[in-house]
Amino acid sequence: MKILIIGSKGFIGSHLLNYYRAQGYDVYGCDVIIDYTDEMYFQIEISKPSFNDVFSSQSFDLCINCSGSASVPNSLKAPLQDFHLNTYNVFQILDGIRLYSSNCKFINLSSAAVYGNPLSLPIYENDALHPVSPYGKHKKMAEEICAEFTNDFGLKTCNLRIFSAYGAGLKKQLLWDLYQKSLTGNIELFGTGDETRDFIYIDDLLDVINLVANKATFDATCLNVANGIQVKIKDLVSLYLQELNFKGELNFIGSNRKGDPLNWEADITQIRSFGYQQNVSLEKGLEKYVEWLKRSV
Repeated sequence: MKILIIGSKGFIGSHLLNYYRAQGYDVYGCDVIIDYTDEMYFQIEISKPSFNDVFSSQSFDLCINCSGSASVPNSLKAPLQDFHLNTYNVFQILDGIRLYSSNCKFINLSSAAVYGNPLSLPIYENDALHPVSPYGKHKKMAEEICAEFTNDFGLKTCNLRIFSAYGAGLKKQLLWDLYQKSLTGNIELFGTGDETRDFIYIDDLLDVINLVANKATFDATCLNVANGIQVKIKDLVSLYLQELNFKGELNFIGSNRKGDPLNWEADITQIRSFGYQQNVSLEKGLEKYVEWLKRSV
């Protein structure tokens, strides 16, 4: 199987590239960053992204889009940039597939942000979508683009609504932010700490993606990717700071950051039907993340 991973220099994409290459697949990377050593790599021009040359030069069996921005605050500061990275580029990729590689399966990494603040928990894939940030709205648009290319042109597409993914190499979002703040001796966080998320470690996420690649229907399907466990932020923070041996002060300021939902817990019946089982607990995942911090930062 020949695989193309777009966004292969990012957190999920780089792990996915190594994951599939370790299994012996013919795997190409693709990103905007220059790579002088990898012969199986396509560099995309950041100012004028086009994927036509990529898909006209190789015939791929599977394309996984790990590219884009994953920041709610940045989507509020620079919504046009977020639109280009999370929506327009998806159209560009799919149009390249349509023109040159129409049998290629396409997995788009979407986000739980498409749900916004759910009316009830757990969240099912057929629940109403009410995103509360430009980031969530643009991810929703990208899912609609996948449906357009499936319904109008017969392409095989699938969207993965990833909840809170974390792991070695992640230098953004909550755990990275906490680590940076822990170095100052004092930590101040938005919210009350009773907000909840549904976390999944990168190794388990890679297993889900592989199961989806082999077992999903690819008819513009949307799938929740999480562990189906609601975790309070204050409980996560407590476990994490113990791993960091943090002795300073921690305060929740009470008010929530604009664009952030309050509570998430996914129904994962569909990925469980493919055979998914959690292998990395939250406690083990946090331990592994701190081990990476100590080795690499």
